[in-house]
Amino acid sequence: MTQEALRAAEVRKVYRGRMGPAIEALRGVSLSLRRGERVALLGRNGAGKTTFLRIASTLLIPTSGTIHVFGLDVVDEPERVRPLIAVVPQEGKPFFHLTPREQVYAYLRARGIPRDAARTRTEEALGKMGLEEVGDRLSVTLSGGQKQRAMVATVMATESPLMFLDEPTIGLDPFARRAVWNVLRDLTRKGSTVLLTTHYLDEAEALSERLYIVEEGRILFEGTAENAKRQIGGTLRVSIENGGHQRDLFESFGHTVEEGDVLHVITGPERIHEIMDLALRNRLSATVGPVTLEEAFLTIVGRSIDAE
Repeated sequence: MTQEALRAAEVRKVYRGRMGPAIEALRGVSLSLRRGERVALLGRNGAGKTTFLRIASTLLIPTSGTIHVFGLDVVDEPERVRPLIAVVPQEGKPFFHLTPREQVYAYLRARGIPRDAARTRTEEALGKMGLEEVGDRLSVTLSGGQKQRAMVATVMATESPLMFLDEPTIGLDPFARRAVWNVLRDLTRKGSTVLLTTHYLDEAEALSERLYIVEEGRILFEGTAENAKRQIGGTLRVSIENGGHQRDLFESFGHTVEEGDVLHVITGPERIHEIMDLALRNRLSATVGPVTLEEAFLTIVGRSIDAE
């Protein structure tokens, strides 16, 4: 089995309807994952993340381009690819007539895992996802967060070589989110590879060893979260309320980005006093904080990750 878990080359997907213009969901996406790596595909809703995962998991045919999973073409050899992958679909739901315990166990058995191993993995997965108390309740009676945890537990228990997780922590409380993070870290330590899509910046930064930022079907950045923050030109962010209409006053201090009525200036510590004095003289309110992945995303993409 190749050391490269996944390689995508110039993947395009165009949706053509009977009426209206064609929609280009992916515009030449190329990326790769090494075995045992956690990689985040980070982007706004509608950026193309789910489309890419559906193609990579053999559920959708690309218009052009190729994706190979452990050297196997996902279009030409889907039957050989599927045993090597497991998928948590976006907002997927467990079978309503099964309990979480039955759901996990049945899925493992369907994948050919022996009974004793399936029972052991089922109990481990339920425990790690905090589902012991509701393990024997019908899924239809569970809360949205419990159903999501059951879906994550089902896929985690497979310990598949490559796992695709599409917004796996959506709807989860902070404690449940961190439980998912811990399980993913443990799985990659054991050799699994994880590709997750997310629009949660803290999740991408906490989990990913590398990340790709995707916008309108294109990859705009590839690297670590720290690399993304370093490339925007400073370590501090000055946020100036209502500063957009006086942007020319602050452009010499560093990279500037407008977000609504707020002007963000990315700069170094040596320029902070000058910027604050200038804002004060112009009766503008300003705050200072460290550069975060949010500022990096805003600079790379040109708008907030929550922007429609």
